[in-house]
Amino acid sequence: MINIEEKEQMNLVIIGHVDHGKSTVIGRLLADTNSLPEGKLAQVKATCARNAKPFEYAFLLDALKDEQSQGITIDTARCFFDTEKRRYLILDAPGHIEFLKNMLTGASRAEAAFLVIDAKEGIQENSKRHGYMASMLGINQLSVLVNKMDLVGYDQDRFAAVRDEYTRFLESLKVEPVSFIPISATEGANIVALSPETAWFEGRSVLEQLDAFEKKSRRTDEPFRFPVQDVYKFTESDDDRRLVAGTVETGTVSVGDEVLFLPSGKGSHIKSVEGFNIPETASAGAGEAVGFTLDTQIYIKPGELMVKASERQPHISSRFRANIFWMGNAPMIKGKRYKLKIGTTHCALKLVDIVNVLDASELTSEQNRQQVERHDVAECILECPRPIVFDL
Repeated sequence: MINIEEKEQMNLVIIGHVDHGKSTVIGRLLADTNSLPEGKLAQVKATCARNAKPFEYAFLLDALKDEQSQGITIDTARCFFDTEKRRYLILDAPGHIEFLKNMLTGASRAEAAFLVIDAKEGIQENSKRHGYMASMLGINQLSVLVNKMDLVGYDQDRFAAVRDEYTRFLESLKVEPVSFIPISATEGANIVALSPETAWFEGRSVLEQLDAFEKKSRRTDEPFRFPVQDVYKFTESDDDRRLVAGTVETGTVSVGDEVLFLPSGKGSHIKSVEGFNIPETASAGAGEAVGFTLDTQIYIKPGELMVKASERQPHISSRFRANIFWMGNAPMIKGKRYKLKIGTTHCALKLVDIVNVLDASELTSEQNRQQVERHDVAECILECPRPIVFDL
């Protein structure tokens, strides 16, 4: 038996069009693996009976009253789930167009995704939009769950039709799905074990697919990036240290390493690695909040990015091209100034040009636009009054 503390954790998001059964998939998964708190399933069933309401597995997840009454997930619900292999943080992302912002919030933290499509209703607008958003966020492990197969009599041809159509859409995004799984979340078919109802299917169950996802490499394997949050100066008891403080985003660094501060270009070497109430150490890695002293005293400001001189360098420019998903109620307007936050840097930003605006559900583009509307994906040229540092 693996100790929980020793298990690796993976973040997974469930996405798809509204009412296609995302919350039901999670609820069924929790129920069929005995992962619910004791008595929770009976409690929810009793509440439904008291209110003369049909029980749904989605109610195990949708805790808010207004969500249950409307039958949609409004916020990104989170739950933890353990298998023998690892621990999962499962994020149930909203499928309704009005809550696309919440869906992105959940998906941005995910390493893998289940995308749910209703076998009877077929591929809908947000089936495509969510697939595009997942690819834009760099989620390259995507398994498609063709749900509600019980409503189409577990028909193999219907499953194949949905699979083939959505595969063509994903190919246009240069995304290769990990798998397609025919399921019925309501009936529990192919959730934790393969069902005789789909004897024609030879793939994995949802539970088996979970453990088949590959864990992302540790961020310590990437080039060292340390956004400078502040510089602390000590004066008491003849302590003359200047401590460069912040959190290591990626990579590792050790005492003696040559470092550069960008965009100023100033350089030095790491003299010591220090932290609050931690044992003495000679190195630091991704995720650690630490401070560094340098062997030469140089003047640097918060917002600079510390990197190792020996590794691949980030880009430095005042003008750059970016794909933007716009979530503001008011449109993003060409020529208008905005504020940019990247790492610990804050600066003004101007939308110089809108190269094209993409319809994320149809993958058609429109040019010569003067503004980016809410829920649009746009390829934009942006400009800052001074150089900023960034990775692609």
